[in-house]
Amino acid sequence: MTERPEDTVEPAGSGSGRSGGRFALIVAAAVLLGAIAGLAGVYGIGGGGRNAVAVGADAQSAPDGGAEVAQEPAPAVAGAPDEACRAASDTARRIAGLARGELAAFAPTLKPTRIPDLAFLGPDGAPTTLSAVGGDGLKLVNIWATWCVPCRKEMPALDALQASLGAKGGAGTPGFEVVAVNIDTRDPNKPKAFFDEIGIKNLALYADPKAQAFQDLRAVGRGFGLPTTMLIDAKGCEIGHIAGPAEWASADAVALVKAALAGGEPAAASPVP
Repeated sequence: MTERPEDTVEPAGSGSGRSGGRFALIVAAAVLLGAIAGLAGVYGIGGGGRNAVAVGADAQSAPDGGAEVAQEPAPAVAGAPDEACRAASDTARRIAGLARGELAAFAPTLKPTRIPDLAFLGPDGAPTTLSAVGGDGLKLVNIWATWCVPCRKEMPALDALQASLGAKGGAGTPGFEVVAVNIDTRDPNKPKAFFDEIGIKNLALYADPKAQAFQDLRAVGRGFGLPTTMLIDAKGCEIGHIAGPAEWASADAVALVKAALAGGEPAAASPVP
């Protein structure tokens, strides 16, 4: 007679053994899923796009040249909207359609937000502030370090953007400057040597050897990774930002910045062919 599965008699103790095995597998799976979730939080797995590489201020490069890991990321602090920055958020809405292609990760700032008036050293080593540089126009504020590989890769593009659109402004014409603030804390000569090595000609070297600017930005939910880049107006109001690198010399980037300079008017924000 053919034996059916339900007629099979299991040896004594086999049921508890199998239950114990299944329990062990469930525990192991839970541990594995937890580890994957942790890695996703640190490395930004599935975070979206090429611009989503970000590392913390106390980060270290992986030995194999892989992703750089933030050791102790702090939670974002959501500040109240700054109504004096309403015009900047209106511009952000008007240029939102240009956040595409090489600038797909650009996040328009729809809640009126003021960026802290960061303090750092100018090219001459004298103390200065964000409000004191860049004239009366827009500023693309980039926080970077020489130990941040994505930062190093995007620096030539930022230099090219400054060469293309950099202007002092005046006479009713808004200015524009890429304000690249280095936060190396150990060797003050290293950023300058890096600029010389890769032939940076158009960017001024601003330095924050205490990395205080990185900490100050956390009050408005920025500064949780490198590079961090913010497009702000002359009042220090944010139009948009990117957490991670971008191709700032691309047609997409130039079109977006030009539209922002024009206040986001529809004619200036027309799609790039």
